[in-house]
Amino acid sequence: MAIAYRVLPPLSSYSFRRSKVCQHMESCLLSKDLDCFFVSIQKHSFDVKLSYLKPVRTLSLRCASRTTFTSVGPLGIDKDSALNNIQRSKTSFDGSKAADGEDGFERELQELFDEVKMMISMGNKSDAADLLRANYEAVKERVNAGARGMEEAALIDVIALGYMALGDLKLVGSLLGMFSEVVNSLKDDEQLLDSVLVHMGSMYSTLGKFEKSVTIYHRAIDIMEKKYGRESVFLVTPFLGMAKALGSMGKAAKAIELYHRTITILESGRGAQSEDLVIPLFGLGNLLLQEGKAKDAETPFLRILNIYTKVYGECDGRVGMAMCSLAHAQCAMGKADEAIRLYRNALQLVKDSNYMAMDDSTMEKIRIDLAELLHVVGRGKEGRELLEECLLITEKSRGKEHPSSVTHLINLATSHLRSKNYAEAEHLLRTSLQIMAKTVGTDDQSITFPMLHLAVALYHLRRDEEAEQIALEALRIREKAFGKDSLPVAEALDCLVSIQNRLIKDDGVLLEQLKRVLRIQERELGNEREEVLETLKKIAFYLDKLGRKDEKSSLQKRLSMLRMKFKQRIRY
Repeated sequence: MAIAYRVLPPLSSYSFRRSKVCQHMESCLLSKDLDCFFVSIQKHSFDVKLSYLKPVRTLSLRCASRTTFTSVGPLGIDKDSALNNIQRSKTSFDGSKAADGEDGFERELQELFDEVKMMISMGNKSDAADLLRANYEAVKERVNAGARGMEEAALIDVIALGYMALGDLKLVGSLLGMFSEVVNSLKDDEQLLDSVLVHMGSMYSTLGKFEKSVTIYHRAIDIMEKKYGRESVFLVTPFLGMAKALGSMGKAAKAIELYHRTITILESGRGAQSEDLVIPLFGLGNLLLQEGKAKDAETPFLRILNIYTKVYGECDGRVGMAMCSLAHAQCAMGKADEAIRLYRNALQLVKDSNYMAMDDSTMEKIRIDLAELLHVVGRGKEGRELLEECLLITEKSRGKEHPSSVTHLINLATSHLRSKNYAEAEHLLRTSLQIMAKTVGTDDQSITFPMLHLAVALYHLRRDEEAEQIALEALRIREKAFGKDSLPVAEALDCLVSIQNRLIKDDGVLLEQLKRVLRIQERELGNEREEVLETLKKIAFYLDKLGRKDEKSSLQKRLSMLRMKFKQRIRY
């Protein structure tokens, strides 16, 4: 079982978090896991349903027997998919019911989709894959024979969504080639084309092909605006998908404009206090935070809090979730005390309402973020108590040596390092190493993170030789795993140099190691990063010790320019 850990910061700056404070809410709306504070948006009334509006001719589908299954479990499909967003069905948006006598083809598509969902929810992934493969072979044969109709496009759509549910994104990517070929041959007046295009845009976005995603969404939106008008609620799903793709491409201004347009449409159709507004407000708030506009982000998060309070009451867990997103905005604005108050109230509210289990990953992330914030403002003891709570909850629910406890052990150890409790940090880190050695082995790159933290603790305990050996072993593992000129290697070298400073008399050796660190940082990070500035300071120190004044003089000019740039960034 592989365990992924974050990259260790330089020796001089400790980090105990799994994600940077005030940054884990910055991921775009409806990302792979959604955001930890808003699992609640899945509880809206939007049905997971293939929303094809008009009937088409029947295409024979290969479906498994339905007599085995009695209920439909949740589909494990990517949350970015249009199927898990606001659905463009008549029932969802305008309150009217779909036409009676649902067409046989559409019904068969839905049955195939439900069949795949059921198999996946029951753990029968191989059966689901077989069913999808059979239908894929059937439609591939028709396409190769020259068929390029709406039936083929709709079936490929369902098959691709099924493979997304299975997590087979590689196969989805290959399917999209045939999908595009069929869709590009269709005219815009095809009855189901807009729905298929929305799904297709979502798939491209999931695969990280955002430009193609935006192009597909554009076509879907053009078709829908002609059919339903520019203010139709049917536009909400493609607007949200396109806004997410634009945000991922760095085109924030256009994405923000789309979010605002979506909000306006929903306000007009559902009212200013409708729960349906939560999703676009959440996406808008996250994007504004990502763009460094914390003050602007506060407004959508406040609206979400007010909506949930009105709809569910002050004591509902969803209100607690909304408090957390607002706390994130407050934190980004520098209002640490208000953010801490909101986080604490949110944790208590979620706990009292039994909205989610205490060992839920969402609760864990909230506690870790709050713990980090407390450390940042100098309230390390309170932060450490939260980290200890995370560890105790994990050990109680999963066992004392479960791999998931390693993150909490390292976080807690780093907190003790910051408080100069080096002996306790050593104990915790050795415990984490023992667990990881059993889980991933002693040569896996992930084990180097607690190793380097342990080297730091031993260094402060004046056990330099032991610290050096551990740092050297971590460096060896990283060089093998990432390559000798990789950023993880530079970080291990930086740590090693700090330790060897008390062991090696030859300052020239240490200087060469630091120059190697600098070369890697400049190539991987650029010439104007804070990490580069810190390494340049260390190089200047050793040049001074070695009496190499000419080299130091030229380096000092670069240092002065970098310091000036960083001061200007802080000012603005």
